This record gives sequence, structure tokens and C-alpha cells, in this order.
Amino acid sequence: MTKKFFEERTEESRVKAQIVDKYFRAWAHIVAPRARDGRIAYIDLFAGPGRYKDGSASVPLMVLQNTINDDKIRDKLVSIFNDKDENNTRTLEEEINKLPGIERLKYKPQVSNQEVGTDIVKSFEESGLIPTLFFVDPWGYKGLSLRLINSVLQNWGCDCIVFFNYNRINMGLGNSIVKDHMDALFGSDRANELRTELEGIPAHKRELMIVEKISEALREMKGEYVLPFCFKNEAGTRTSHYLIFVSKNVTAYTIMKGIMGNESSRHDQNVPSFSYCEADSSMPFLFEFARPLDDLEKMILKKFSGKTMAMKEIFDSHHVGTPYLAKNYKEVLIKLEGKGKIVANPAAADRRKGTFGDNVMVTFPGKGG
Repeated sequence: MTKKFFEERTEESRVKAQIVDKYFRAWAHIVAPRARDGRIAYIDLFAGPGRYKDGSASVPLMVLQNTINDDKIRDKLVSIFNDKDENNTRTLEEEINKLPGIERLKYKPQVSNQEVGTDIVKSFEESGLIPTLFFVDPWGYKGLSLRLINSVLQNWGCDCIVFFNYNRINMGLGNSIVKDHMDALFGSDRANELRTELEGIPAHKRELMIVEKISEALREMKGEYVLPFCFKNEAGTRTSHYLIFVSKNVTAYTIMKGIMGNESSRHDQNVPSFSYCEADSSMPFLFEFARPLDDLEKMILKKFSGKTMAMKEIFDSHHVGTPYLAKNYKEVLIKLEGKGKIVANPAAADRRKGTFGDNVMVTFPGKGG
């Protein structure tokens, strides 16, 4: 499921494109007014031909079309697309030029034909990028490295979305021929640790360990906030790809979390699944994403014991690294108030039924409930 994923407009490819496009629009509207010279960038180094075989637009064309139609960012976006395949870049340029209103963009989209390697990384490291959303979507793993991601994230307003084929990385970890590529992705020390730890463990735990290590490596760079989203095969029995979001900014993380949550195919007690497999406590980062809503009551009663805080403060200080959205916190706080385990101000009787606003003050009992 490598080229097939991209050549055919599957449900998985539709969801991937929607996640990236929705985040781009939210990110652009927040960052553009704050950009020093008013410019923002969208960079895709593995851009592909622009359309799937059925004619559906892929991410580059979706981003450009939405920018053309948005007068708030139309004159601000610098778009850079690259693909090492000359056929892809030629087709992409043709598709870009056919977009209705493409001439309205202030900055003409740039399309290049380069192999992604150390030269591109070095140019990013030395140039200092304007605020950029960086989408990394290789066919496999060649060119995908921590150094590449970090070369973009080091700049203000820059976020990264990485899409990769899990199966190729899984197989690559045991293949000495591609050792350098795996070391570039995980870091050589972490990759060596992972090769040892993966020996003899079951497939489902192997997957969790690999994604845990990638997330760990990204957080140790400048990507303090990391969100993984898993894609399964059509039968739902095996993982095919992962989409991982990396940012330095908690607001960016919160926005992407809402987008990924809404695109999840399954919800448990109104908590989005992010399509994760069952995780256990030996993978602490992923384990937090496997907790049901019932756990949230206990967690916040313990965490905020004896404190008085606004709902938004509770959410902002607790949700990072969990699967919970703001609506989940509000639902739990309404339940706790009904059980008499917290005191809210204004109280339920003075609010519209079933609501719990961001500014409602919450007083927690002193012994964690």
C-alpha cells in the first residue's frame, strides 16, 4: 500500500489531505498577521503530481485553491513544491497553472526537481525561514530525517506534519542496507536501542514502540508538542501509515488535536481514538492516548486538588499528551458538578442547561475527591 495509497483516492488519502488542509487554513490565519514581513510559506518537498488518478486534488492543489479563494492570505503565501521525479513536477506545474484564479496569487508557486538530502537541509539551517508549514510526505523514508524537520522547526511560526509508511520503517530497522536512513530518522543511539528492544516482541507492541521512539526523538528537538495519527488498512487489521504533527506552540497543538479528533473514525465515550491501537504503560506517551473518558474525572480531581481555576485554565494546563478535547473536560466537569464533587461559579442553575463556559470557575475539594 505505497504508491497505491497516493495514486487512488482512498478514504485514508482523503482524511490525510483534509487534516493537512484544515490545519493549514487555521495556521495561516493565526500566523500571517504576526509575520514580520507579512509573508508565510507552505513547503512540500515530496509533492507528487498534484492529482490522484481519479482526478481528485491532492494536498498541494487543495492548499493553493483555498488560498486563491481567501483574501486574507492570498497576498501572503509563498508556496514551494519539490519532487525528485521529473514527471511529477511537470504534471504538478500543469495542474497548478490550470487552477481557477491562480493568477490572483501574489507569489507564483515555485516547483523544483531535487533529491531531498543534506543540501536542502543545510540551506534551511542557514537561511532562516519565514513562518512555514512544512509537509513531509515521502514514498518511504529516504530523505526523512530529524535534522530536516529540525531545520524548519528552529524558526518562529514553523510547524511540521510528517506522513510516513509505517511498514517500510518497521522493515527498515532490521535492514543493514538502509541503516543510515533509519539512524537519520531516529538518531543513531535511539535507533540502536530500538533494534535491540524490538527483538522477539509481538507486532502490535512493536508498532507502539516504534512510534513512541519517533515521538520521543521529535520532542527532544524543538518539537515540544507531538501528535500522532494512525491509518489502518481497509480491513482495520494492520497499520499502513502514520501522520505526525510537530510544533513548538501549544495553541498549534490544540488546534491540530481538534482537527485530528474530528477526523477519527472511532470515538469512545466521546473521546476521539486517533485510530490508535491499544497501548500499555511501557509506552508512556502513547499510553496517555489510550485512556477512556472515565479516567479524566479521577485525573483532574487529583491534579487540581484544593485549587480554584477557570475551565480554560484546567484544559490548557492538562490536555497536552492526552486524547482529551475541550468538550471532554466540559462534559466531565458537568458530571462532577452534578455529583457534588466540585463547586462551579456560576452554578448550573445560573447557566444555560448543559453548558460549561471557558470562564466558569471551578473549586476542587482538597483531597482529590
